[in-house]
Amino acid sequence: MRIAELMTRDPACCTPETPARKAARAMAEKDCGCLPVVDEGHRVIGTVTDRDLACRCVAEGKDAETPVRDLMTANPSCCGADDDVAVAEKIMKERQVRRVPVVDHAGCCIGIVAQADLARHVKADIPERELASVVQRISEPA
Repeated sequence: MRIAELMTRDPACCTPETPARKAARAMAEKDCGCLPVVDEGHRVIGTVTDRDLACRCVAEGKDAETPVRDLMTANPSCCGADDDVAVAEKIMKERQVRRVPVVDHAGCCIGIVAQADLARHVKADIPERELASVVQRISEPA
């Protein structure tokens, strides 16, 4: 199965200058927990998650106007729409992340694939314990 078959297309994104408040609002409005951070050419340069907002902003006493650049994870591993789902799974396991930006040949954001997408689209012939094992490996502490 290809990433294109299960990714969320055209996800909400933000820039490094976006204030934390605006990023949080976008997550609430789009019902998502991660925004790709893009440059002026829409190339992915980072990600910011709801956990980043909680741990790197609120927990550290930063205010809601803190720019995303101070909270994001830079240089995330990405995958392509034509990649096999195993590529996203491998990135999730190795980087211990639950979401992977999907980019085109120029590195521009065209989608995002989440751990939940993998779980929802698993083929019927894959045993539940194998899926559980994948989720466990992605979720292991660093």
